[in-house]
Amino acid sequence: MRRLGPCLLGLFAAAGCSSGNQALTAFDMPALDRPSPSAEGGAAGDTGAPEAPEPEPPRPPAAAPRYVFVPNPDRGTVTRVDADSLQVITAAVGVEPTAVEVTADGGSAVVLNEGSDELTVLAVESLSGASVSLRPNLNALRLSGDSQWAVAWHDGAEPDRSEGSSSYNEVSLVRLDGLAHHPLIVGYNPRQVRFTADHRRMVAVSDDYLCIVDLRADEPTPVRVRISADTVSPPEAEELLLSPDGATAIVRQFGENSLTLVDLETGEARLLPVGDNPTDIDLSADGAEAVAVARGSNELWVYDMRDLFAPARVIALPAGMTFGSLVLTPDDRAGLLYSTSSGAPLFAAWDRAAADTESPAVFGLIKGVADIEVLPGSQRALVRHAPAANGELDAGSPFYNREAITLLSLEDSFTNPIRLDAPPAELARRDDGQVGVLRMEGADSVLRLDFDRMLHDEVPLSSAVEHVGMMPGRALSYASQAHDLGRISFYDTDTGALQTITGFELNAAVAR
Repeated sequence: MRRLGPCLLGLFAAAGCSSGNQALTAFDMPALDRPSPSAEGGAAGDTGAPEAPEPEPPRPPAAAPRYVFVPNPDRGTVTRVDADSLQVITAAVGVEPTAVEVTADGGSAVVLNEGSDELTVLAVESLSGASVSLRPNLNALRLSGDSQWAVAWHDGAEPDRSEGSSSYNEVSLVRLDGLAHHPLIVGYNPRQVRFTADHRRMVAVSDDYLCIVDLRADEPTPVRVRISADTVSPPEAEELLLSPDGATAIVRQFGENSLTLVDLETGEARLLPVGDNPTDIDLSADGAEAVAVARGSNELWVYDMRDLFAPARVIALPAGMTFGSLVLTPDDRAGLLYSTSSGAPLFAAWDRAAADTESPAVFGLIKGVADIEVLPGSQRALVRHAPAANGELDAGSPFYNREAITLLSLEDSFTNPIRLDAPPAELARRDDGQVGVLRMEGADSVLRLDFDRMLHDEVPLSSAVEHVGMMPGRALSYASQAHDLGRISFYDTDTGALQTITGFELNAAVAR
């Protein structure tokens, strides 16, 4: 590679969801596309191994159009770096700040201080701030899209560092205007906590409950809806979809041969029929359809969002192959199907305009698949490969047992595989969709990916890269790096200009 320099007991029989064309929005709960425990191997070629979860992105710095905010857990501070002037200002917050988010209006930076169980809100320009106490042992943070609310909860996927008594059912909901704190009990081990796109509700899903909170109420109060008929050992809730109008939620649970549909207005829940062992569910960009992958019966189930209980269209997938994951293209023309458990070095391209009797076309890849990400704004996808999934590769291949990605053209399924020296991690994309910056685990460089031309260039940096991101609306990317006193680089993806600040935690000088 070229290096560049510078209420389920009876609820399921209740009335269905409200009607209307309700587009659903998928969130980042990992879809573990694994076989049902009752299945005996699934489709032909199924190894029975669980599908790998989509990688959870690390907690990055937070970017406003001009500034990047970096939490410094060891020093109890947050550093604001001006991407234009490279001016550095550090503000004291609470003990061990671990997460920072910028409100959608760009006016505030919200910081979760795990060590002192506090939330601190800083004004982006003045860095003046105020804090409010939270419930203990919370390690995850999310803001509402209207910049009015923040919620913190305990993410069970992260290490539990608590001591003494602890509850894992609690969230802290904070109204940012006035910092009013509303502690809530939502259900054991909430797997996802989200705000609806209409900003009217907060929704939290655990394995046995969906909790609905009306944010318009003077005192937000949780309404808990049981989502599993198994009151002893409910299955894991693996995927949550929310409608932008705030009316509907769909939950997919591991090993359940149905989906759970919840009316967020009434709290009523019903079972939505689906094929055997659904392992993924996705949504068309226009909001007209929801599509589920029924891995056990080797089918796609396509639902009309105007009437989810109308008979679904069922499309058979290629025989003798395993498909557990689906990603739809932003133009609604196609879908890409793959499996992370079978190790098969292939994907299927589903032409959504084709007849239901026409099976998706299958194409080969250099190695087995860990994840496929469709890139909005371009006709490209990024395939992350599983290093040990060698398929038919000869041991002498440069890709054998090696990390790799593939740039995939959605226009003609042409591929450009790229060998890597470190596992591919998070991808930051420009708003125009034409260029991305890829971080690799532990590497002291990033890859600039030109999606249009399907080219890559390696950009060397000063130390191991921990996070990458893009400044909103700009061609400027940032990369925070491992350094005892803090290090961040700004890379212009148009001009190639690179500037690095080292020691920003102590307001040190700029290295150019």
